[in-house]
Parts: sequence; structure tokens; C-alpha cells
Amino acid sequence: MSNETESKTVERTVAVKRCATVVKGGRRFSFAAMVVAGDGHGKVGWGYGKANEVPPCVEKATKQALRTAVKVSVVNDTIAHQTSGSCGASSVVLIPAGPGTGVIAGSAVRAVCEAAGIKNILTKNYGSTNPVTVVKATIRALQNVRTKDDVARLRGVQI
Repeated sequence: MSNETESKTVERTVAVKRCATVVKGGRRFSFAAMVVAGDGHGKVGWGYGKANEVPPCVEKATKQALRTAVKVSVVNDTIAHQTSGSCGASSVVLIPAGPGTGVIAGSAVRAVCEAAGIKNILTKNYGSTNPVTVVKATIRALQNVRTKDDVARLRGVQI
């Protein structure tokens, strides 16, 4: 990737977890990071990295997020219709909003929406608030969004 493309990416560290294992000399810590990355124009992905220190695990997660980015439909800085997605015990409902509303969402959903380039949206999270499953549920919900043009093309009709 060139430096010009990297500067345009939006990266948000959603969660950093610390894990400890007890060894003879004391505790040994390791870290895991959840990162959301996108181009701000409809492409967003998530990554989960593990390492013995925080910066390498964030770097690993960012690389994975950019590698696994998916295209989502963004229409006029919002989504085309209401949608929902779930992962594990987390469910997320995304509702389109008018101009000037902003991103009304929790931290995990907000990170995904801002990375995807969505500027006006209402959201509600049901069930578990674990940031890892909330991010996965949000991306699944965004993948379910279909614009009028997408539906017309899939059905083979003209609007």
C-alpha cells in the first residue's frame, strides 16, 4: 500500500484486552486489540490482533482490518433502509437518519459507522455489549443494506 492510500484510512482501536498467565517468576501479560479500519467512503473491516505488547497487537489488528474490508452501501451520508445484524448474544439495529442528525451510537458501533463514512444514523444495541461481538454484528447489518439500484440489478428490472 502506498503512503497516499494509508493516509486516507480511518482507524479506530475499539478495545484492548490484557490477559495474564501465571508462571514461576510471577505474571506474564499478553494483549489483544480490536481495530476497525475503513476508507470513509463505504469500505470497512475489522481486525483482531494478539501480541505480548500493545503496539504490535494494534498493528496486527489494523493489517487484518484492511485486508478483510468489505464494501457497504452509503447513500447521502446514511444507509438506504433500516437493518439489523447479530453476532453471538449481540444484536444491532441501524436506522437511517436525516441530514444533521449525526452518529447516535455507542462506541463500538460509532467506530464502524465513522470508518465506513456514515455521518447520519440512529442505532440501538440489544443483548451483550461486548465490543468484539457488537462490531461484528454492526458490519453484518451494514452488509444487509441494499440500495434501489442494487435490488433492480439483482432482479433484472429497471426503475
